[in-house]
Amino acid sequence: MINVGVIGLGMMGGTHLDVYSKLPGVQVVAVSDANPERLSGKSRAAGNVEGQAKGAFDLASPSVKKYAEGMDLIKDKNVHLVDICLWTPLHLPYAVAALKKGKHVLSEKPMARTSAEAKKLVAAANKGPGKFMVAQCMRFWPGWTWLKEAVVNKTYGKVLGAQFRRVANHPGGSFYENGAMCGGAALDLHIHDTDFIQYLFGVPLSVSSTGYSKITGEIDHLVTRYEYADVPLVVAEGGWVMQPGHGFKMEYTVNFERATAIFNLANKDPLTLCENGQAKPVALDPKMGYELEIAYFVDCINRGVKPSIVTPESALDSVRIVEAEVKSALTKKPVKLKA
Repeated sequence: MINVGVIGLGMMGGTHLDVYSKLPGVQVVAVSDANPERLSGKSRAAGNVEGQAKGAFDLASPSVKKYAEGMDLIKDKNVHLVDICLWTPLHLPYAVAALKKGKHVLSEKPMARTSAEAKKLVAAANKGPGKFMVAQCMRFWPGWTWLKEAVVNKTYGKVLGAQFRRVANHPGGSFYENGAMCGGAALDLHIHDTDFIQYLFGVPLSVSSTGYSKITGEIDHLVTRYEYADVPLVVAEGGWVMQPGHGFKMEYTVNFERATAIFNLANKDPLTLCENGQAKPVALDPKMGYELEIAYFVDCINRGVKPSIVTPESALDSVRIVEAEVKSALTKKPVKLKA
């Protein structure tokens, strides 16, 4: 049995608790949040995607220890796995503290507020005996895992063009309004697509971005073209500046030599494949990426192996690429990336 402690009971913390409550071989033995209303379960954060933070886990259970300070949870000898769902600038200090205690650590994305901080976390992750993974959920999302397999196996030939889109109205709240904390939509929201693009094709040669700030003082809406030697066109749009009522949109269109794949989260059948003159839905696992990523990480712990789907180095690269995108948007010039 793996004993879990979750630090941060916001939207993602609540979502992770829901997953652990249904996952065999694990039990949540401790939680932490500075907000006493959330710690007691009287107040719960809502999700912005259907299926998030449903409140399946009973925070009122007397078997669950409650800590106002996450560092105290990390010191709890009964906790084997520390799940960090704190504000982005807190990922580094809490993850490092847990790793130094020999704990396994699952930390929410992005890996850190800056690539410099992410490098420090990579070093700490590679030193400690515990397993470490950043929760880059799109690498596990049904329909997106299908795309990864199709690209790697060249099932429909080479990729000629790939477009990704993730846009929403602003989620609200003090963290998401503070660009110094959250990094704007570029780092907090758009990084999902940046991460998946480099998961598919590797670190790009360069990025060319255009965008603007509206809410946070950082880039809140941008469009990026990623340059690759072997893929003619890769573009992603991300932002949270739409007016209330717009809702959350998560989409991709990938054109192969012999087929076109279209994903739209809002559709009854999210993934459609256009091939041989016909458009047909593709059957997908009904689970969300959060369930699959946590199950994968727990399995890695049980097998005593380091996670390979999301490595510390690849999570660092995603932060590094986003920083290049922000620089490009601000300077209005392409930014090269070192491999």
